Amino acid sequence: MRLIFMGDIALAEGFALLGFETFPNASLDMVENILAELLKKKTKALVFLEDNLTKQVGPAFLQARSESAEIIITEIPALNAPNNYQPSVEELVKRVLGPSVLDDF
Repeated sequence: MRLIFMGDIALAEGFALLGFETFPNASLDMVENILAELLKKKTKALVFLEDNLTKQVGPAFLQARSESAEIIITEIPALNAPNNYQPSVEELVKRVLGPSVLDDF
């Protein structure tokens, strides 16, 4: 299993200490290329993406998220703005359970 982190260089250094492959300051194209490679080779992977890399997604990201049981993608907040983080699943939760369900969080 591959352990991968893509995002800010400061976060990348911490993930490298944990044994992750790191791609500091990764671009959206790099995310797509790596995910496409993982899909093609059917590689098991745990992928941490800084949340700015999940705002505009391409076909490999969508395929990995929706069709691949081998790839787990987790987004994490930026180190310099953790309070601005809004997980992408939050909108789905609001639509399904109502906007007030997240008021206490």
